[in-house]
Amino acid sequence: MRAIALISGGLDSVLAAKLMQQQGVEVLLINFRIPFCKSYSRAEEAAKNLNVELTSVDISIDFLKTINNPRYGFGANMNPCIDCKILMLSKCKSLMHELDAQFVITGEVLGQRPMSQHRQALETIAIRGGLEGLVLRPLSAKLLPETLAEKQGWVKREELLAMNGRTRRPQMELAKKFDILEYPTPAGGCLLTDPEFTRRLKELMSHGELNIDNIELLKVGRHFRISDSTKLIVGRNERENESVAKLAKENDYLFLPEEVAGPTALARGSLNHGLINLSCRIICRYSDLNGSKESKVTYLKIPAKEQETLAISPLEEEKIVKLRV
Repeated sequence: MRAIALISGGLDSVLAAKLMQQQGVEVLLINFRIPFCKSYSRAEEAAKNLNVELTSVDISIDFLKTINNPRYGFGANMNPCIDCKILMLSKCKSLMHELDAQFVITGEVLGQRPMSQHRQALETIAIRGGLEGLVLRPLSAKLLPETLAEKQGWVKREELLAMNGRTRRPQMELAKKFDILEYPTPAGGCLLTDPEFTRRLKELMSHGELNIDNIELLKVGRHFRISDSTKLIVGRNERENESVAKLAKENDYLFLPEEVAGPTALARGSLNHGLINLSCRIICRYSDLNGSKESKVTYLKIPAKEQETLAISPLEEEKIVKLRV
């Protein structure tokens, strides 16, 4: 018997897949990728623990359509958890025939998440995903209606579990039993639950700039809205300076202080001389001037190689605050 197992890299999904392996089910590990979660490296580690090859499926484009208007709304911030899970199950449905899988396994635990893991939500997710009766949640299966896999005897219901609520102790005990010693904490996997990130995301969406490239920029630096159509992203440390430079696209502007320590910055959108001047003044504000009243900032427009330099004074703090996203 073969089943698709959704793997986030978290402990619950690993335990669910492990329980199915113990019942002789061949698990096919699928990790769905969206731009707000960095779970792939964790999912790879989980796949090694399970000794199964991992398949990664990028659903970013479809997810961006979902986040614009989620049918079931958002959680505490901008996390459309129910719509996200429905999207993943609908993708599983299209993969089942291709992979010759009979059902789908998830690591969801009844009552663990207030928005998406109560009984009605779990039922809705399966139905709306087109997989009613085909989604087995091994960690809480004894508390949920029988699935087709159980009714057909593909798995033994008596060997499934009845986990409930937000306590992690049962999972930790089971992990110990399976000799799984290292696993990530359950929180922090999705940027859409982070208040600062979602504030930036809302601002981006309000200007009609929601796309994959712009989302990647949201993850680094200080952000400034310098015009209705232009943003400036300023690195906060060496790692972010490198990231900002790598994320530059054609027609973006890159800025770098000369002769003093300071941030790499990227401007995306329509720039004129006044906005270039403003960008340089912001960068100067975050540079180490060593007591000087001004510094030089070099800039260029990608992919041009010719650089220009401005000698500039830092922007006043009160103006900085007004532009900060």
